[in-house]
Amino acid sequence: MTKPLHIAVCTAQVPFVQGGNEVLVAGLIAALRARGHTVAEIALPFKWYPRESLVGSVLAWRMIDIRAANGVPVDLAICTKFPSYVVQHPRKVVWLVHQYRQAYDWYGTPLSDLTATPADVRFRRWLTALDRQTIGEAQGSYAISRNVAARLQRFNGLTATPLYPPLRPGFHPGPTGDYVLHLNRLDAAKRVDLLLRAVALLPNDISLKVKIAGEGPDRAALERLAGALRLGARVQFLGRVSDAAAFDLYAGARAVYYAPVDEDYGFATVEAFASGKPVITTSDAGGVLEFVEDGVTGWVTAPDPARVAASLAQAAADPPRCERLGAAGQARVAAITWDEVVDTLLAEAR
Repeated sequence: MTKPLHIAVCTAQVPFVQGGNEVLVAGLIAALRARGHTVAEIALPFKWYPRESLVGSVLAWRMIDIRAANGVPVDLAICTKFPSYVVQHPRKVVWLVHQYRQAYDWYGTPLSDLTATPADVRFRRWLTALDRQTIGEAQGSYAISRNVAARLQRFNGLTATPLYPPLRPGFHPGPTGDYVLHLNRLDAAKRVDLLLRAVALLPNDISLKVKIAGEGPDRAALERLAGALRLGARVQFLGRVSDAAAFDLYAGARAVYYAPVDEDYGFATVEAFASGKPVITTSDAGGVLEFVEDGVTGWVTAPDPARVAASLAQAAADPPRCERLGAAGQARVAAITWDEVVDTLLAEAR
């Protein structure tokens, strides 16, 4: 058994935003403490605009000294998303959630704030070199999915071992309902607009409903789009929901829609499978495709409203098939445990 350690879990925090990274960090800290370790979360606020603020965040991580606190040595630093892994520590382990995607796989798309100006080109080169150096310093490098690891190899020439993060407890199967659920942050990368356009193509005799839970910068625009498409009572926006409500929404769904753009991991997929529900997604959804297999644990189609509508129609027409696909998904994620994560990360401290 590993002796009790003093561990710093380093993460960047966008104030007032809660997402997959926050779920991951909270779960990791709880799992480490359950093993008897003393854990401190070190979270620095992150702001990516203007560019000077982003650079300042990077420098702040590089300048702080976390080798000891109050005279007590920090035995291990576990770093998650950009730019927390810039921190210096003799025993640094990176469990990479994601890098600054605007400079990598999102570059050249509407999701990136970077252009081809000389200043932006220089910034990308600097950032790529920074990530190569600071992640390369780590004693161990892990990524939350094969997709994140592949990006790191592609852009920075570094190798990371995939290590899937588990869920918080509470997800459970339930009776198959009459609605498709989307529960996530409402922003452009999650492509809820694609779901709405697909629903608009469903024949009137298909009674399948859609429940959209969560908040985000695109909520008002999505509600306007639902109105323009005349979706009426077929689509319901629930806003932010409690954990207990989220567990019940998953348990009572027919299926879950989750089709983001090249997702890092996709907690929503694992949440759906833990609840025994199949997932409707697209062929460019990234980490989601490490779990969703077309016709086995859900539906995978081109990111086209008509193709997504066809998946919705199949889910509406065949509840028993949804139950079979959901059960297969539940089996697929059963082996993702905190014991495996903790054993793997702490191996670097021995």
